Amino acid sequence: MKEISANEVHNLLESGKKLNIIDVREDEEVEQGIIPEAVHIPLGQVESRMNELDKSKEYIIVCRSGRRSANASEFLQIHGFETTNMTGGMLEWEGTVEK
Repeated sequence: MKEISANEVHNLLESGKKLNIIDVREDEEVEQGIIPEAVHIPLGQVESRMNELDKSKEYIIVCRSGRRSANASEFLQIHGFETTNMTGGMLEWEGTVEK
């Protein structure tokens, strides 16, 4: 499984890179703040909503600490998606967030 640090994601966004970020945290967690470019798909909805994703794109998967996003990333990879897990999750995110 590919991994990327929260700092690396932040640096890529700061440099103007367009990233496809999926936040798999629960609604109440996202209310605390989400990476502005991220799409919110709670972990429990990933399977039913993966039809909204494009297999030709690469996705960075985010959660609170990196564990749920690793599970979601692995699940999506099994179904033919290219994913990278953001290690450390939002606990290590130092960039801006939207509330």
